[in-house]
Amino acid sequence: MRVAVMSESFLPTVNGVTTSVVKVLDHLAATGHDAMVICPHAGAPREYAGFPVHSVPAVAYRQFPVGLPSPQVSQLLARFRPDVLHAASPFLLGAQGIAAANRLGVPSVAIFQTDVAGYARRNRLGIATTMARRLVRWIHEGADLTLAPSSASMADLAANGIHNTALWGRGVDLERYHPNNRRLPATRELRELLSPDGEVVVGYVGRLAPEKQVERFRALRGVRGIRVAIVGDGPSYPMLQKELRGVPVSWLGRLSGTELATAYSAFDIFTHTGTEETFGQTVQEAHASGIAVIAPRAGGPIDLVRHGETGYLFAPDDEADLRRHVHTLVTDAPLRRRMGEAGRRAVLGRSWNTICDELLGHYRHVVEARSKVGVLDAGR
Repeated sequence: MRVAVMSESFLPTVNGVTTSVVKVLDHLAATGHDAMVICPHAGAPREYAGFPVHSVPAVAYRQFPVGLPSPQVSQLLARFRPDVLHAASPFLLGAQGIAAANRLGVPSVAIFQTDVAGYARRNRLGIATTMARRLVRWIHEGADLTLAPSSASMADLAANGIHNTALWGRGVDLERYHPNNRRLPATRELRELLSPDGEVVVGYVGRLAPEKQVERFRALRGVRGIRVAIVGDGPSYPMLQKELRGVPVSWLGRLSGTELATAYSAFDIFTHTGTEETFGQTVQEAHASGIAVIAPRAGGPIDLVRHGETGYLFAPDDEADLRRHVHTLVTDAPLRRRMGEAGRRAVLGRSWNTICDELLGHYRHVVEARSKVGVLDAGR
């Protein structure tokens, strides 16, 4: 199969969209498929996994490159002649790619990952919220299939009039994120730094930005015997330093690879604070690491956390509820261990190979559906 991947983000920018695209490309290469990538120009490599990478003009927005429509897109697609277009978190660039694919008779699969309309609503952008909803609907109506990462995202898309959807989650690296990492020297060293007197380490991993609502950790002020460890950076860092005064916090900065896996393994509890996640990849990584998770009963975590089994879901607007659940786990080490073990078991069937095999099935579905329509049209 020949797959044209259009992504609103790619290397060297590292985020959830880039990670998913890279994993898909790795799987396509490993399973003998052909692909090419079209992405914003921001220092992108010329190839990845043996596939060519074509970059188009971009502008910077909030530290991220935003790809601009370019006549190069249609030319590249026509030359490559893909069987299917994969549009990762489509916005301006992805919208052009889907439109171009339709003109060429190529089916497209859109991956819903960034809630643009939710961002506009959260920031009270008024008429921009309505415009964003219309833009999202227009983009995804053009695709043959939209894959949503969670039941909450599917419900949001349906409320916006988008019904050609299916559920497609995200994979997790079950080898990198593993409970056995707790025994490694690097983990023990970090634990000694974070918990010199045996404190229970409550961890967070993610961007420090308004939508992540990391300031909710202020609810833990006064909880005895804890240390909050925050992994990540971003524009909210100065504000969070003020908001979290009185909370024992270790700021670990942005980590990746082995260092990130080590940080997870140094946590006793993982707490996710944001209520507008379309999925919640860090929740899966924490589960894979064998850590009990506390997250809001909103968005992607609803599908990922089994309340009372792999962790707790707190009421989204009730920081006291967050505090209660943290206190419960802080004072009950056996419960933490049981939930961590259950979390690991829950993600064993979510390797990237399994998830990407599901994606190939969705590709085949839209290709076959387009072929049937073509046969019917030819017979009229």
